[in-house]
Amino acid sequence: MSTDNKNIEQEIIQTLSTIYDPEIPVNIYDLGLIYSISIDKLPQVTILMTLTSPNCPMTDVIVYQIENRLKLIEGIDEVFVEITFDPLWDKDMISEEGKLHLGFL
Repeated sequence: MSTDNKNIEQEIIQTLSTIYDPEIPVNIYDLGLIYSISIDKLPQVTILMTLTSPNCPMTDVIVYQIENRLKLIEGIDEVFVEITFDPLWDKDMISEEGKLHLGFL
């Protein structure tokens, strides 16, 4: 991965860390909802992610926020968000910081 791609990846992670599942007070990155970030085909970025529940009522809101906020990063023109439930999300995927915020530690 080039230095530019590493910098863009860090910007993506910082941006994803500002997006919250409206039902849980932890950002989607620290919740462990982001499985992969693909920036191989700039200006296109693909985010592979899951949700805390297959029936999450906020899916459209979260995807909309991801797409629109990532397009604000210089060099990114297209954002594709792929939702998967393989593997299913569980609380073990939450980062240490997220667990601390939720009182799990």
